[in-house]
Amino acid sequence: MKAACGHCGMEHVLKDAEVAAHKQVQFHCSKCRQMTVVEITLRPDQTMVISPLPSFARSNASSSNLNLLQPDDGLRLPAAKSAILTVVSGPSKGAVHNLKKPRVILGREGAGVVLNDQEISRHHCLLEVRENYANLKDLDSTNGTFFEEERVRAAMLQDGAEFRIGNSVIRFSLVPK
Repeated sequence: MKAACGHCGMEHVLKDAEVAAHKQVQFHCSKCRQMTVVEITLRPDQTMVISPLPSFARSNASSSNLNLLQPDDGLRLPAAKSAILTVVSGPSKGAVHNLKKPRVILGREGAGVVLNDQEISRHHCLLEVRENYANLKDLDSTNGTFFEEERVRAAMLQDGAEFRIGNSVIRFSLVPK
């Protein structure tokens, strides 16, 4: 974060990791030696540096560390409907994925539903289909999962709902068999 001295205007670089937990930060200017107080306001979409990096973000990580929930006996594909994912926009636009399992991982490689989008993590998000809806869960992806234009950790998708991962917009549909 950059902050200017309130007295002489000298620009200083403050460490994000040190100021992120505070609403106000004060520092002594290296030029004029005066004290300056800076208000810290975080936007919900602001990226923060995490140090040390979690294992999923390290380039030398040998595999994704998916700590999925234990199998859930309540997960079942609807008997009279097919659960379908349609790529509405993005590199795989027009692709249709008819889900064969109630729990599926979406990602760039090694996932149940593979999408050709370089902005998607290898294991990006998890979709769990219930009778009339699906639960969407982000798997600590680098670029996030978006529902209704907001970055989410989890969301409940009704029939016809759309979400975005990477550059791909995907529609969840339940269609009669």
